Amino acid sequence: MPERTTTATAWTNGPLSRRELLRASVRCAGAVCLAAWAGAGQAGHARGSNVPPARAWPSPWFEPLAGGAVRCTLCPHACRLTPGQRGRCRVRENVGGELGTLAYGNPSLVQVHPVERTPFFHWRPAARALSVATAGCPLACDFCEVWDMALVDPEEVVAYDLPPPALLDHARDAGVQALAFAFGEPVASFEYFMDSAALARGAGLGVLAHTSGYLSEAPLAALAGAVDAVNVDLKGFDDGFYRELVGGELAPVLRALTHLRDAGVHLEITHLVIPTLNDDAALTRAMCDWIVSELGRDVPLHLARFYPLYRLANLPPTPVSSLDRARAIAFEAGLRHVYVARVTGHEGENTFCPHCGVKAVARLGFFVEEVALQDGRCLTCGGEVAGRWA
Repeated sequence: MPERTTTATAWTNGPLSRRELLRASVRCAGAVCLAAWAGAGQAGHARGSNVPPARAWPSPWFEPLAGGAVRCTLCPHACRLTPGQRGRCRVRENVGGELGTLAYGNPSLVQVHPVERTPFFHWRPAARALSVATAGCPLACDFCEVWDMALVDPEEVVAYDLPPPALLDHARDAGVQALAFAFGEPVASFEYFMDSAALARGAGLGVLAHTSGYLSEAPLAALAGAVDAVNVDLKGFDDGFYRELVGGELAPVLRALTHLRDAGVHLEITHLVIPTLNDDAALTRAMCDWIVSELGRDVPLHLARFYPLYRLANLPPTPVSSLDRARAIAFEAGLRHVYVARVTGHEGENTFCPHCGVKAVARLGFFVEEVALQDGRCLTCGGEVAGRWA
């Protein structure tokens, strides 16, 4: 297995200082958004000529096969790779009969923000997190919001040289309370995530992940033991939707959700409501019934508004009325905390006490305006509001 080489950033002639990186991360995040809006058909970020190609880092998640082939065991695709071949995620490669990852220590997005943006609404309101994302994803959603980072080869994006110790240094310098692998897919950078999570926990930081939940059982168990909170994208509640528009299967995601619940991880769910594709009222009710029966009525559900991009640029944004209808269905099914995301000023941004109905956490967009809780209990009625508030 070749050793990973240092990757210089394309923003400068050499590695960034910690302060410079924090500034540059904002520019990088903006570039990701602009490239997604442009949607011109070419991969978003051209790697500078002074940046060497990604190098493989050893991955333990494989089985050796005959003839030097390997089978990746990280996600349900279980890709069989011959020497030199890469998996569907684009970042796992057979290197000399062993599996290597090309997404270790080379994030393409590094950004400081409140945890509400991840989104986590029931985990330490207004806490700040340093979020990290790399190239690669095991899925291939037609509605991917970061397609120019997640659905291209790692050589095609600007990357920072940030192995786990350096990443922890940046988190300390930024004064954040948590490290989050979000806005990309943590499964793609799983080894990087796990090593960084161990250092973060040792330093007293929270560890967060926003993921598709597309993991095999053994790495899923490892993930559950490494995080404090996970937000899982439940992209639809139909096998056909997952196969045709996501490039995967629904069952592994449901298994991940129940495993995380059983492991005691703080769990939240994001469901992107896409007009004509997954906004059917009966499917929404079936999804919410499943959440209540299998995960419990206190799991926060974020109903996110879709905006046209990538391969679904021909669809309109989700009508707010559709989000309101889905929210009403979720409440009727018994869920207690249902949010509307990406509609700034909507009452569905707030947390309400499930006992007396008082506004327990007031938000505007990603900003927390007021928290009327004491030790997780409503200041008005004393009723408990589920979450990790301390």
